Amino acid sequence: MTSDTFELQPVLPFRLDLAVWTLRRRPGNIVDRWDGKTYRRLLPLTQGPVEVGVSQHGPPEAAVLQVFVVGRPLLAAVRVVVTSALERLLGLSIDLSEFYKFAAHHRRLSPLAHRFHGMKPPRFATVFEGVINAIACQQMTLTLGIRLLSDLAVAFGPAFDNGDETVYAFPRPVDLAGLNPPDLRRLGFSLQKGTAMIELARSITEGRLDLEHFADLSDDEAVKRLCELRGVGRWTAEYVLLRGLGRTHVFPADDVGARNNLRRWLGITKPLDYESIREQLSPFGQYVGLVYFHLLLDRLSEAGELGANDSTAKAREGTVLATD
Repeated sequence: MTSDTFELQPVLPFRLDLAVWTLRRRPGNIVDRWDGKTYRRLLPLTQGPVEVGVSQHGPPEAAVLQVFVVGRPLLAAVRVVVTSALERLLGLSIDLSEFYKFAAHHRRLSPLAHRFHGMKPPRFATVFEGVINAIACQQMTLTLGIRLLSDLAVAFGPAFDNGDETVYAFPRPVDLAGLNPPDLRRLGFSLQKGTAMIELARSITEGRLDLEHFADLSDDEAVKRLCELRGVGRWTAEYVLLRGLGRTHVFPADDVGARNNLRRWLGITKPLDYESIREQLSPFGQYVGLVYFHLLLDRLSEAGELGANDSTAKAREGTVLATD
């Protein structure tokens, strides 16, 4: 089977493990896989599916990434697409130097930024993937949401036999557009969620919607357009802005898990609502999304997840995400 390698130089400092965990969120995630050293993901390219693996050599301040591609010859076009996908998934081109300067002057933020130095904010591979992730995780624990998304990939995502195992990509709109809500109900999704996911997929495949063009919209306009979609409310829209469109100045304040993480970090005992969270976050300005990611890593570390990998993944009850 064809296997080729090349190197990538991320903007430094960079820690692959932290970027991967911020992306995958739970060890049960079978789309974004991690064995403690190498990140792997199946990419369904137009040329055909390829399995991509990434490992880091050198410390965060001198990191070089070794990338391997299995399944297709590493032609120039394939390398360009793979590089673009990894830059998006792992935040390779993002420069956080100004954030670190900012964090150094904040008593609470400085230790957190130092502890997770080299984390880059990830993005889902597509905005569609971001919306589907958000819809799937409404009204349930993150652990269960990730499990359902993994089952969705196995049932309907592109598959590839790499010689050792069959691996699965996140479903594309074309993979879901021909389904009916009962097909997703059998996996454990509610009929409402299934209807919303299928309707979204059909809107894209029929050319009535292009979520990637939302990158050209202001925050307010993007939220407005997202909330016009079935099953999408304020939390889902803000979650997509952060994780799908890479807007790290956005903190999804309706996220119950993020609220709890913020309360623990700030030492607040009383409940926080949407407006009080915005008030508490005001000192962090344009970096509130980075606060969100750092607090996620802090919670994962506390739960012992950062040391877990695909071979030792066990179900743990996770953070409850907000509903729309």
